[in-house]
Amino acid sequence: MIRVGVVGATGKMGREVCVAVSAAPDLELVAAVSRSRAGETAADALGIEGSDLVLSDALASLDDASADVLVDFTSPAYAAEHVAWGIEHGMHVVVGTTGFEIDEAWRDAPVGIVIAPNFAIGAVLMMRFAEEAARYFDAAEVIELHHDEKADAPSGTAIATAERIGAAREGSWSPPAGDDRHPGARGTDVGGVRVHSVRLPGLLAHEEVILGGAGQTLSIRHDSTSRSSFMSGVLLAIRAVGERPGLTVGLDALLD
Repeated sequence: MIRVGVVGATGKMGREVCVAVSAAPDLELVAAVSRSRAGETAADALGIEGSDLVLSDALASLDDASADVLVDFTSPAYAAEHVAWGIEHGMHVVVGTTGFEIDEAWRDAPVGIVIAPNFAIGAVLMMRFAEEAARYFDAAEVIELHHDEKADAPSGTAIATAERIGAAREGSWSPPAGDDRHPGARGTDVGGVRVHSVRLPGLLAHEEVILGGAGQTLSIRHDSTSRSSFMSGVLLAIRAVGERPGLTVGLDALLD
């Protein structure tokens, strides 16, 4: 049985993780950290029927509960601090927060650390397919669409996708400069690939890669219409992180 503590437990993603962990027969939710709902039970705050786990506002509750894995879905301002705390306390760490800087020293950590820009298996496959296609299409652009409360732009998934496309290209391609009267109209440049971000209510998490060549285009798209789409990847990471000391970025290695 893997003992799991979730930090950011009452956030939109954290709540889903807590419910998924509680339902998994080989995992146990032993701690949940929430600044806004500390002192409430998981039954009341998270809707986990019959759970008498009391939410805390302190990371120390994970140590007190002897958690094996810390799962972080908080914000870029705190994620790195939480990873460092997990390392210090001998706890494996799974991170779904994006928009923060990864410390290269984590590669030598004695515990496992899995950081993924996207836990949806379909999104991971989309990145793989785009990387493969980039060997044949030098011209490519990425459009990512998310809900209007997402803190970072471009998304971590879009950045990772663009970097993989740029590294896989056989040649090089320079997009047109665009209209200088409207700076930013061409999106941002990530490794030579243009990335465009959309933020609107009604969206969740979506990404499309459009590759162009002579007389043809190729579009690869993934849509998450529910946060449940991320849970299979989160649970995969929780189960695998203990066998992977040091830093693993992305789910690709876990799928292999």
